[in-house]
Amino acid sequence: MNKDDIEKIYCEYIELVYKYLLCLTGDACMAEELSQETFYQAIKGIDRFRGECKISVWLCQIGKNLWYKELRSKNRNAIPLDDIIEMNSDDSVEDYYILNSEKIELFMSLQCLDSISREVVYLRITGELSFAQIGKILGKSENWARVSFYRSKLKIMKGMKKDES
Repeated sequence: MNKDDIEKIYCEYIELVYKYLLCLTGDACMAEELSQETFYQAIKGIDRFRGECKISVWLCQIGKNLWYKELRSKNRNAIPLDDIIEMNSDDSVEDYYILNSEKIELFMSLQCLDSISREVVYLRITGELSFAQIGKILGKSENWARVSFYRSKLKIMKGMKKDES
């Protein structure tokens, strides 16, 4: 693979990889850093790419593995001090807690889904990716992504109704 091929791959997939990692991390700076590291690792390991999947899927898998590695190396459970400082004076700790507990409830309800369905939902709601982009990342069609998201949403709503009873 020559320099032009690598540059073409980078230009074609950097936005997709970045949005995917932004979805996973929820942090633009971290997503940017991981995107760059993803392409660095891909270039280093290009000889290991066997073509069994689309290159976009391979790149996103590298990015996801890097993110998991990052999570293992740091304690991500603590509330960052910057987040506490950035709270408006109108916001109370109670409001902050309620917002976070609602997020926790949603993410807990996502655990009833299989890993692929959960990933579709994460990509859609936190990454704000289109169904076409989600399909491309996961090596499926746009229609598959739409149907998977809809079915996942039904399962989540059903699970949340069950918890209210």
